Amino acid sequence: MRFSWFRSICLGVLGVAVAAPASAQALAVAESHFDRGRADMLAGRYETGCPALAESQRLDPRPGRLFTLAECEAKWGRIATALARYNDYLAMVDRMSEAERVKQSARQKIALGQRSALAPLVPQLTLSLRPGAPAGTRVQCDGMTLEQPSLGVALPVDPGEHVVTTQAPGWPATETRFTIDRSESKAIVLEVKPPAAAKPPPVKPPAPAPAPDQGPSGLRVVTYVAGGLGVAGLIVGSVTGWMALDASGVAADNCRDVSPDRARCKPDGLDAGNRAKRLGLVSTVGFGAGVALAGASALVFLLEPSPRRQPAPEVSWELTAGQAGGGVVVRGRW
Repeated sequence: MRFSWFRSICLGVLGVAVAAPASAQALAVAESHFDRGRADMLAGRYETGCPALAESQRLDPRPGRLFTLAECEAKWGRIATALARYNDYLAMVDRMSEAERVKQSARQKIALGQRSALAPLVPQLTLSLRPGAPAGTRVQCDGMTLEQPSLGVALPVDPGEHVVTTQAPGWPATETRFTIDRSESKAIVLEVKPPAAAKPPPVKPPAPAPAPDQGPSGLRVVTYVAGGLGVAGLIVGSVTGWMALDASGVAADNCRDVSPDRARCKPDGLDAGNRAKRLGLVSTVGFGAGVALAGASALVFLLEPSPRRQPAPEVSWELTAGQAGGGVVVRGRW
């Protein structure tokens, strides 16, 4: 069965070429890989034995090593790769002299039999791009790049699972996984994944507008005013009370008792007594009103919910007092 150049596609075939003599170190390393690979192959550890044999053949190509590598691949089940190895071995034998071919006669016979037995079992895979695929789309089978001549034609592959990726320039890669059995022919039309459409940025809902600052409520303003008046009343009551006591002392110094219910006073004593009465009345009223207003203001302030933002009103008072009495002047802004 004739295999063309594309037999290396998806097979990992190691070509055999005429090379310069290997160095002594390379020969020693190649021999070490061969001994280890052959031991693993005989023990059934093909996944480590076959790569070791392939490395040995790469470092120091020899017909016996290539034949052993083909046997390992065949036992591992990689029949397409094994068939390519047998073909390479038979091609090497054909280039030998007659005497050298005689030494390889037993291996040559086995290789010819294996080629005839394996050829009908090799799966055939046809990969193609869907019409309209972008120019320059790259196709890879198991990590090996397939150029345009390898697309649309049947290629020999090993049985088992394979991974094919396609990628157009500037586009994301598309991965296709599949399995293929012995003697199976499979054709796959590959997809090319276009770039995802750019998503518009999410629109954030507008933040709710803050509630307008309406300032303190009318009741709270009244509370502030009443509180100010209550404090002023307490101050007025205290000051006028002290003044009344002082006036009472002056009256006592200028009056003397004539009888138990009658007193004789000098003019200064009479004026001081009258002033003490007026100031006492103002003090009593001021204290009473101050306590009542301050208590009511404190109660309303504690019970009423505070507004969102509340600038404190500006309240001021001015205390006035004289011989005729006292008073308070309240000024404010709210």
